[in-house]
Amino acid sequence: MFEYTVKRLGLALLTLFVIMLVSYFLLRLAPGDPTRSSIMDDNPAAGQLSAEKGALGENTAMREKLHLDKPVYVGFLYWLKGVVLYADFGTSASIDPGRPVADIILERLPVTVKLNFFAVCIIYLLAIPLGIYSAVYPDSLFDRGTTFFLFFLYSLPGMWVALLLQACLCQGGLYPVFPLSGLTPDNPQILTSWQLLWETAKHYVLPVICLSYAGFAGISRFARSSMLDVVNKEYIRMARAKGLPESAVIFKHALRNGMITLITLFAGLLPGLVAGSIIVEYVFNIPGMGSLSLLSLNSRDYPLQMALFCFGGALTLGGILLADILYVVVDPRIKFSKQ
Repeated sequence: MFEYTVKRLGLALLTLFVIMLVSYFLLRLAPGDPTRSSIMDDNPAAGQLSAEKGALGENTAMREKLHLDKPVYVGFLYWLKGVVLYADFGTSASIDPGRPVADIILERLPVTVKLNFFAVCIIYLLAIPLGIYSAVYPDSLFDRGTTFFLFFLYSLPGMWVALLLQACLCQGGLYPVFPLSGLTPDNPQILTSWQLLWETAKHYVLPVICLSYAGFAGISRFARSSMLDVVNKEYIRMARAKGLPESAVIFKHALRNGMITLITLFAGLLPGLVAGSIIVEYVFNIPGMGSLSLLSLNSRDYPLQMALFCFGGALTLGGILLADILYVVVDPRIKFSKQ
């Protein structure tokens, strides 16, 4: 197990290197950069502002600092040297000029982590029991009804759902139950501890729903499919023939083997939620990693974009490695050592 983990970590580092190399080349090849008018700034006013900055010599200094005056591969080697040798991702070029990129990410990371933690808990705590029940009683009225509802739920676009919930359930809408934006109350100093907890929970409800509904629908269907494949196996029929209670057959024998597919899906769930949080955080005006990604894209903040790409790639590879380790926990028959 230790040898396998070391090999996978080495492969993950190599994969992350390739991801960052391709990402840097694509950023440099795209039109515009932090020192000139970006894609979002192609207008006369922005051009005049850019010319004024160029007259002051700010653009030249920024290009030298970001190594944009050098070939693409040389600029990437400078960036890689700072990350590997000094753990330095650089400073922001446009969003918060001069501030370390790592500080900006660490400031916003807890917000996105909280949202995604609640979303993952809701997805798995609700989807797995629902999938198990549908597999134990296939083609029942409950199974057919939930299948239709979940496929309908899965087909709804995230932006539309977020805007619809805002229009219906937020302040200024038809039923103003939940706050319109943010994750904290406007006046926390006048609230008691319980009131503050209640008001903060209300801020989380709609964003977490928007993050979790699609994953809940998909995971529950995969759980149902996996359990249906398992409950028809020979060893399940043998366990029933021995007189074991149905609960023991399902949860002790069938569920562990049915979890293999769900663990595989978990590897891609976290990066997907982080990517989906871009829309949710934008609609609900939440200062997290999603809104930061959108800001860095619009402003062409190369150091911040590279740090975000590195974080996303590491999260994806870490999820895959964690899934491989969980395979052994769920199914002891799986061995990573050579036979």
